[in-house]
Amino acid sequence: MPLSADDLALVEDVAGFRFDPLGHVLYSYPWGVPGTSLEHSSGPYPWVREFLTEIGDRLKAGEPLGFPEVIREAVASGHGIAKTTTVIFLLRWALDTFEDARVVVTANTEKQLLTKTWPELAKWHQMAITKHWWTMTATAYYSNDEAHERTWRADAIAWSEHNTEAFAGLHNKGRRIVVLFDEASKIADRVWEVAEGALTDSGTEIIWGVFGNPTQASGRFRECFRKFAHRWTPRQIDARNVPGTNRVLHDQWVADYGEDSDFVKVRVRGIFPVIGIRSLISEADVDPAYGRILRPDQYEFAPVIITCDPAWMGDDLIVIGKRQGLWYEILYEAPKNDNDIFIANKIARYEDEFRADGVAIDLGYGTGIVSSGRTMGRQWDLVAFGETPDDPGCLNKRAEMALATRNWLRAGGCIPAHPRLRDDLLQVEVVPRADGKLQLESGESMKSRGLPSPDHFSALMLSFARPYQKKSDESRPGQPGFAAHEYRPHDRQKRR
Repeated sequence: MPLSADDLALVEDVAGFRFDPLGHVLYSYPWGVPGTSLEHSSGPYPWVREFLTEIGDRLKAGEPLGFPEVIREAVASGHGIAKTTTVIFLLRWALDTFEDARVVVTANTEKQLLTKTWPELAKWHQMAITKHWWTMTATAYYSNDEAHERTWRADAIAWSEHNTEAFAGLHNKGRRIVVLFDEASKIADRVWEVAEGALTDSGTEIIWGVFGNPTQASGRFRECFRKFAHRWTPRQIDARNVPGTNRVLHDQWVADYGEDSDFVKVRVRGIFPVIGIRSLISEADVDPAYGRILRPDQYEFAPVIITCDPAWMGDDLIVIGKRQGLWYEILYEAPKNDNDIFIANKIARYEDEFRADGVAIDLGYGTGIVSSGRTMGRQWDLVAFGETPDDPGCLNKRAEMALATRNWLRAGGCIPAHPRLRDDLLQVEVVPRADGKLQLESGESMKSRGLPSPDHFSALMLSFARPYQKKSDESRPGQPGFAAHEYRPHDRQKRR
């Protein structure tokens, strides 16, 4: 159908905002128009204006170079600053101003996505000067032109560890791709990794925007402001500095909880907490220990404990560690290996090399390893995470060992500068219980949140499973007079 003169003029006007997201927002909606919901507003909040202007400036700068970099924008803030509205501004600008643009939006939960993010799109769609260009469904927003409805669109995708392929297939070479994370703090690391791997098209306008309250002390959203801050443009916005927010409520929270409380940091100041809302171990516990060095005379007097956390599933790791007093190091890490004899021989060699006083192995998938060790004359301990603890305040041995690990860190424990171990320590959460006993979430629960199994944490905390003491030389494996040898499969045949 031929376009009318008015439509042709509208197309020309809107196309002029290709590198001007703020201009598009100011043009598209009835700011200050009597009788509309925007009659008392002249435009977006100042921080939103700054944010949109910067994206436009970076696109302009990237055009002569063929858009060599992904534009990564991260916003952490207190409540009520219009983060979700800004997600919608970006979505509609991206589609309105570039033919066959692709947009994907996800959120921390399906409920957030379908009951908050998408209804916000519906609200601004109804006010938009270009609303007749688009069709909106419960999970999609696409061009009314039948020739483009599959290629010119935005899709709401509820993430899960089993639904990452929608991101993996996000390619749009030579055009425009926009990925938006709403309430990003709890979006699984796996989703971040798959999304990042999908944003590889050269000569393409690519924008990745992530928004959220900074509720988690660890995870990929947190690292946008720390480890990966050089890749992102991070913004932390205090809600008290944004007009239109509930300043009275914010002041009450500050009075009740304190300016430096984690409650106020997360909900008002846009600052990440020292410890996650349900975390057992905090950054304040881990940071002093991370990469710290001790002199040998500060720990050599203590018993040497070798630990092994076997891999349960295909993406888990086998981790073998060694703790001596306040010193801990990782001896070996590798993907899942079902060869129990190989792992048992490796542990035996470490036991001899370091003159170990004890070896603790997780019962889960560790029975074959211990059985192989006993064939070699090794007396290794199988530790069941669910066994009855000595501490009545803990639900099970796993909780008791985790608590001992936290106390060890606070007492001056040292861990290697190993990012995976650091993340493991910070990401395990406490499960609230009516009886007040300490219970940790399971590895399966962590995986449901999109996190890896905490293999490195488990290897460290196994060193607190038993009250190991220094052994005499005569009782050590590998010493003169101790009957120990490397076990090979054919040994069993020889003994028959």
